[in-house]
Amino acid sequence: MVLFLHHAQGLSFTLARTVWTRNGLAPAEFDVLATLRNAPAPHELTPTQLQDSLLITSGGLTKVMLQLETRNLVIRSRHQTDQRVKPIKLTPAGKRLVEKAMRELAATSSAWVRGILEANEISLLTGMLRKLAGSDTRQ
Repeated sequence: MVLFLHHAQGLSFTLARTVWTRNGLAPAEFDVLATLRNAPAPHELTPTQLQDSLLITSGGLTKVMLQLETRNLVIRSRHQTDQRVKPIKLTPAGKRLVEKAMRELAATSSAWVRGILEANEISLLTGMLRKLAGSDTRQ
């Protein structure tokens, strides 16, 4: 079962990579933009908050942030009370790009799943995966 889950995840990632590439994004760039987009308005997080939400090193995050900042997809500002903190904020261009990529990714993934599974199978699988994802593995 775990091997099949891993294989399905790999296929899903391949589809996602196609969408990201079409939108000029690397996987880590998409992750950062999507995490910022899902943060409450004004779609701004500190580097620590971002790093805690992603599987990325501090050096890796710095590299991605520089790439996104150069492309005007994010901006860094100064924290109001702590000048050492530089919050990262999604720009309007970054918001438009990530929302477009998210819509395409949802449509592509949905078409892939619906092309293979019937509605009742999707419902059953969703319920089982929800149960697995919510389980406590500390036994």
